Amino acid sequence: MTTYHSTRNAEKTLTASQAILQGIAPDGGLYVPDHIPALDIALDRLPDMTYQELAYDVMKKFFDDFTEEELKHCVNAAYDDKFDDSSIVPLVKAGGNHYLELFHGPTIAFKDMALSILPYLMTTSAKKNGSTKEIVILTATSGDTGKAALDGFADVPNTRIIVFYPKNGVSAIQEKQMVTQKGDNTSVVAIDGNFDDAQTNVKNMFGNADLAARLDAAGFQFSSANSINIGRLIPQVVYYVYAYGQMVKQGAIAAGEPMNVVVPTGNFGNILAAYFAKQMGLPIQKLIIASNENKVLVDFFDTGAYDRNRDFILTTSPSMDILVSSNLERLLYLMADESTEAVQTFMDQLKEIGRYEVTEAMKEKAKDFYADYATEEEVAAQIAALYHADGYVIDPHTAVAAHVANTYVAETDDHTPIIIASTASPYKFPQAVLTAIDPEFSDDSMEEMLDRLKELSGVAFPAAIEELLHAEVRHNTVVASDEMQKSVESILGLN
Repeated sequence: MTTYHSTRNAEKTLTASQAILQGIAPDGGLYVPDHIPALDIALDRLPDMTYQELAYDVMKKFFDDFTEEELKHCVNAAYDDKFDDSSIVPLVKAGGNHYLELFHGPTIAFKDMALSILPYLMTTSAKKNGSTKEIVILTATSGDTGKAALDGFADVPNTRIIVFYPKNGVSAIQEKQMVTQKGDNTSVVAIDGNFDDAQTNVKNMFGNADLAARLDAAGFQFSSANSINIGRLIPQVVYYVYAYGQMVKQGAIAAGEPMNVVVPTGNFGNILAAYFAKQMGLPIQKLIIASNENKVLVDFFDTGAYDRNRDFILTTSPSMDILVSSNLERLLYLMADESTEAVQTFMDQLKEIGRYEVTEAMKEKAKDFYADYATEEEVAAQIAALYHADGYVIDPHTAVAAHVANTYVAETDDHTPIIIASTASPYKFPQAVLTAIDPEFSDDSMEEMLDRLKELSGVAFPAAIEELLHAEVRHNTVVASDEMQKSVESILGLN
């Protein structure tokens, strides 16, 4: 059986369901499997498998304390007609690359791919482990996780969800999606701070022993919907395996030939999932990290030094406005030959002085990665170029990836076929997209922006947008970042 332990201490092991239920280890570390299992599906079979079939076959390797019936229930309940495309994730060719459209779920962003299944994994895990406590999902968001988690957990029995987001650090559409969220068990709180402030304070609450004791006494248990939860990360592995099958099906590659993957990333979870797919045996040649101007990851992969001591920049790709990439900790663990002591030292340094530096030997273990970034001007130019050349409209996060993909090919002359993780619908960022495509565009109302984008793209409003136009604001709390714990205590009636 696959067991899980913290990246910072390997002594205590958990089953998959226990790790999913806890979300984050008590020592602040992230749960990792004791091994990455091999993909045992023949590559030439992938093109003929449905997304649901693949999801079960990949996840059963990691979540092997779930019965076949339990896991298939989770998969089939998650990947159903809440997605507006029967393939779940279409692969579209444009501008010489293939775009893996991960935004056809209920909140029109890639987080739906994992957060549609996490509530089922979580409630099944609670039942398997005899937990009678009410699960409190505590989550920080840079824009997309919040809405996808809220949507997934809304009115799920025996759960509550509390989402914190930076008041001025998300798009208008992202904010409205969250503050209009329905569900008697949902709470949304804006903070006067940035995403790193929100994420740091959420992690501190998870590690607060006094708070944990008070929660326990009141019949609550924290868990996470961020990609720090292994139940969020593993479902993301699936769509890279599925994408490979679709590349074969479309004739872009033959079964067994390599592909490159380009992922816009801030918290590192999405590209870590691609790395896990590669470690399972999927023929991914290069894992290409695409950052915006908050390029802490680019500098790390270039130099080996991770340094968050820099200005935090607000960009048109806010889901990547992050300087502390939580999921990098899992890669550090693998780079350090699975040394939990080394990871603990690095994380202590990051907390105390805001930086750490890995060894040359560790850098060598990251040679499968390439990292680069796009400026705001380059993002806008990429959106405009792809639209004017192919009539294909992408959001700013996807544009970051497209720009870096083109830079990579120009620098390396590597023409291995590329898939680009298209992480959000352009409808989520209409102002940035319209400004890039039409220099004459003026800042109109949200309704006018959405109508204009519909006209340009030729793509009908997703259901999420139709609903949003008439939704009523239900959450309007704003707190200082150092008041987040008090806010949680108030929501749960602990004070």
